[in-house]
Amino acid sequence: MRYFLISSLFIVLISCSSSITKGLLEQTPNKEEVINNYFSDTNKDYVYKAKIKVYKNNLSGLLIIKKINQNHHRIVFTTEFGNKIFDFEYVENSFKLNFLVEELNKKYIINTLSKDLYLLVNQNNIITKQFYSEDQLVYQTKSNDQDNYYFISKTKNNLNKIVMASKEKEKMTIFYNGVDNEIAKDIVMIHQNIKMSINLTYLSN
Repeated sequence: MRYFLISSLFIVLISCSSSITKGLLEQTPNKEEVINNYFSDTNKDYVYKAKIKVYKNNLSGLLIIKKINQNHHRIVFTTEFGNKIFDFEYVENSFKLNFLVEELNKKYIINTLSKDLYLLVNQNNIITKQFYSEDQLVYQTKSNDQDNYYFISKTKNNLNKIVMASKEKEKMTIFYNGVDNEIAKDIVMIHQNIKMSINLTYLSN
C-alpha cells in the first residue's frame, strides 16, 4: 500500500495535547517515512462529478484530476457541457493558475481553492509526528504555516480523512468514502470557518 511505509518504531507512550489527536498515543516517526494521497497514478484520468460551493457561488460540473509526472498535477473543473470554470496546475510546491472564470477571480477565492486542492493531490509529505489508537494511525505533516493530519484506517489500510489546521485549530477537513483499488469514490471537503465546500463523486471509466 503506497500511503505509508511500515517500519519498526520506538514507541513513546505519551498523551497528545492537540484536540485533533485527543485520546491518541504518540510514537516516534521514521525520518525517512513519507505519506502520499490518492491521485498518484499517471496512467489514470480521475474524473468526478462535482458540486462546489464557494461563498455565494454554487457550481456543478466535472472535476478532472491528472497526475502528469512526479509532483506534478493538473486539476480542471468544467461544466457538464465542457465549458471551463477553472484550470489549476501544481508543480512541486508551486501553483499555476491557467484559467479562472471572472466571477471566481478574487484573491481570497483563489487562495482558498488552491490550498484545498493542493492538499487533495499533494504527494511525498514528510511526517513530523505520528499517533495511533487501536483502529487508526494519524500522521502529522507541515505545509507552509499549517499542519495537516492524515488519518489511516488500520482495518482497511487506507486514508479516510485529512484535517488541515492552524495552531491546532481545524480549518478544513477532507473525508474519503468508498475507497476501492486506491480510488476514493466519494470525497467531501468542508471548511469549518467559511462558506465553502466541495463534494466529489467518482465516475467510472
